[in-house]
Amino acid sequence: MISQYKTSQSLDGLECSVSARLGAIVTDADAETFRLDFLGKKGLLTVLRKSMGDFTIDERKTIGARINKIAAAAEEQFKTEFWKASAANAAAAAFDPTLPGLPLPKGSIHPSIQTTQEICQIFFDMGFDIAYGPEVETDHYNFEALNFAPHHPARDMQDTFFVSGDRDVLLRTHTSPVQIRVMEEVKNAGKNPPIRCIMPGRVYRNETITARSHCTFLQIEGIYIDKNVSLADLKGTLLGFAKRFFGENTAIKIRPSYFPFTEPSIEIDASCFLCKGKGCNVCKHTGWLEILGAGMIHPNVLKAGGIDPDVYSGFAFGMGPDRI
Repeated sequence: MISQYKTSQSLDGLECSVSARLGAIVTDADAETFRLDFLGKKGLLTVLRKSMGDFTIDERKTIGARINKIAAAAEEQFKTEFWKASAANAAAAAFDPTLPGLPLPKGSIHPSIQTTQEICQIFFDMGFDIAYGPEVETDHYNFEALNFAPHHPARDMQDTFFVSGDRDVLLRTHTSPVQIRVMEEVKNAGKNPPIRCIMPGRVYRNETITARSHCTFLQIEGIYIDKNVSLADLKGTLLGFAKRFFGENTAIKIRPSYFPFTEPSIEIDASCFLCKGKGCNVCKHTGWLEILGAGMIHPNVLKAGGIDPDVYSGFAFGMGPDRI
């Protein structure tokens, strides 16, 4: 065998044979066959290396050096080809076309929606139902039934997107119309209060879009109607909400205000949850954050909803989840 590889032509043929076999490796079995034929204990290149003692000194310098070079290159390339074959086989074995595809990553809930859900859950735990209403409303539900007279100056407080030319159909400017619909639904069902309900939804106002305002935003309305409902009930309910949402040590401050659909009307401030009332940039160094408007439901609004104001009273409140 040794004598077969003592010419440059025979060594060229050996190198070509080794290279061709390396290029043909596709599977693990191909790699193992090549290793046994050339690099194993009885492999051709191993045997030739061990037979160097049969070469003359001059042959070792030429033929032996060439055989060592072919063997070293074969070992190095074999590692690469063997890795490729193993990786391909592993990938093929891992792929099962009958299995379902990998799930796509899910998006997260928008902070405003997440806040709305949290607020709804707090009032739901207090015993409030949740109601929804149409975003395209009539003037009756959006203004008139809420004690906005046709030429009431309070209508100027809310720039409106009108849908019809006679201004009878519009995009609701607040979620308050839903409270009228809830009252009517109760009366039409032949029932009487108590009514305890919150009404989340999107509202629209024809305002300039700035860093602090937008033409569409979220709002949550809430009402409680029953016999002998007082301002103290309103205060207790909103204090309970503030403590649940902002923290047990939260305090609230009540300020007088004005809304056409409540009398008396108030606004609620909560102690700043960041500075704990000491004053910071968020609360404009007042220690308080304005969070919502509220008040006792006006008798005219109760009448518009079919509720007798001489028998029942109630409170209402509204807040923006974006501000909260």
